[in-house]
Amino acid sequence: MTYRWKLRSMDHPDAVATLQEQLNKLPEALARALVLRGIDTFDAARRYFRPTLDSLHDPFLMQDMNVAADRVARAVRQGERVLVYGDYDVDGTTSTTLMTHFLRMMGVEADFFIPNRFTHGYGLHKAGIDHAAEWGARLILALDCGITAHDEALYAREQGIDLIICDHHTATDAPPEALAVLDPKRPTCPYPFKELSGCGVTFKLVQATLMRLDEPVERALPYLDLVAVSTASDIVPLYGENRVLMREGFEHLRRMERLGLRTLAEQAGLDFDHLTVDRIVFSIGPRINAAGRMGEASRAVRLLLSDDPAEARELAQVLERANQQRRALDREMQAQAIRQAEIQFAGKMRHALVLHQPDWHQGVVGIVASRVVERFHRPAVVLCTANGKVKGSARSITGVNIYEALKACEDLLTQFGGHDYAAGLTLPEANISAFRDRLDEIVGEIMTPEMMTPTIEFDALLDLNALDNRFWSVLKQFAPFGPTNMKPIFHTRDLEVVGKPRAVGNGSHLKLDVRPHTPPDGRSHPVIAFGHGEKLPMVQAAQREGHPLEMLFSIEENTWKGRTTLQLRARDLRVQEE
Repeated sequence: MTYRWKLRSMDHPDAVATLQEQLNKLPEALARALVLRGIDTFDAARRYFRPTLDSLHDPFLMQDMNVAADRVARAVRQGERVLVYGDYDVDGTTSTTLMTHFLRMMGVEADFFIPNRFTHGYGLHKAGIDHAAEWGARLILALDCGITAHDEALYAREQGIDLIICDHHTATDAPPEALAVLDPKRPTCPYPFKELSGCGVTFKLVQATLMRLDEPVERALPYLDLVAVSTASDIVPLYGENRVLMREGFEHLRRMERLGLRTLAEQAGLDFDHLTVDRIVFSIGPRINAAGRMGEASRAVRLLLSDDPAEARELAQVLERANQQRRALDREMQAQAIRQAEIQFAGKMRHALVLHQPDWHQGVVGIVASRVVERFHRPAVVLCTANGKVKGSARSITGVNIYEALKACEDLLTQFGGHDYAAGLTLPEANISAFRDRLDEIVGEIMTPEMMTPTIEFDALLDLNALDNRFWSVLKQFAPFGPTNMKPIFHTRDLEVVGKPRAVGNGSHLKLDVRPHTPPDGRSHPVIAFGHGEKLPMVQAAQREGHPLEMLFSIEENTWKGRTTLQLRARDLRVQEE
């Protein structure tokens, strides 16, 4: 794929030099990367590099938190039965684990209910409310779901059950008629930070409940490992409170105190001493998600709650097998979806893709939608038919809010919900064609010609001779990385290829070593270019003919056989343009 390279613009370029001076002559490339992240003063840099729990907001600033905390505290004092109802993804299962463990620690008889993706579908379901009524619970805590559950909230009230909703999805103007609705995205909610994960909102409720019970609020801190896993896996923006929660959560994760997470990490071959957001997203997250994608998500909760090593090993192995099965399905469905997309493009230029095959696996459609977006750089909806209903997932590109696009198709849909870049939906099969055309038209009105070619924006120019120990020492403190705080991408020029470049990973990836053209015999740097194996002939020709390369790259540590070194991760590379 061909990419446009674009230097990220800033409103106040003069702030770069000022920040360099305030931070002891910080290299210009790092200062520019900081200013692009809104860090333009010494105090802002201190807060960015040294986030502390003291900067977390008072949980009672969240609308309805007083009512919610009072009700949960009453359940604790009176020893009531409480049902914890969570979604089946990573955010939902970590939220469920957090709240269930907390309530049981406080002496409450707490049970949990995770809906089945295939029989219940997404969100709060009457089956869970019936389970609560039959079990004798008088309180349901709906976590990472419920903000659109109007009928279910009324049904819970009819059963004499109090309902507290803890959600973080885009809220409607009129929330469900529950006892309390905690969602910082409610239009009327004054909570200062709007981007918490569902598990983050659950954590705030636990904090508030401890305060109501006159218990030390520090008792909530051991749950930050779960909050970190959810924050990374749910792809929420990593600034403000989320940055604090991730930094502190990583410290708890590295201690590997939660048996279920430690066992899952061992099963995945993950080294918690070298933990990154990417390693959570690509190692821990998929295995937890696989439980719900390929069967019962409750297995993930049981693993995360387990304090029995034998049980934890057995459940971790179950999730590992489910993830392997999910990966095989992913590959098969991806190939089929790409063929469908190519047929649609052959018929006409498409701004959005809507792909449907009845027998596709419902648990994998979201992953496949992401793969289609990566391949074609278009918003994509991947649909299957389950229990007589057409259901699916949508993924998008920068500049196209897929939730708003689906909202413009609301009359064709039975149900939908989600974020700017990801959403789920249900619709009648008879509406697929009309939905495909409508979505294509709506996205076509939004997309500009520039948006149709993927762009890699970079933070700054960087001479590789400036990459020294101090540079790396500062750069690694930019972590944890994620949306709104991605790894800085640098542009470097005048590169010589040294040694023998080679394709790896069955030819998919490219490895090479480069060094700046000056000074002669300068230090070389190893480069890994994932997904760029087809550029090997171009690199070989440039080396043979003496043409310099230019490259967009990030910098990362690579640990192999116990040895950690720096490597450049190429985002794109090409023969240098004059």
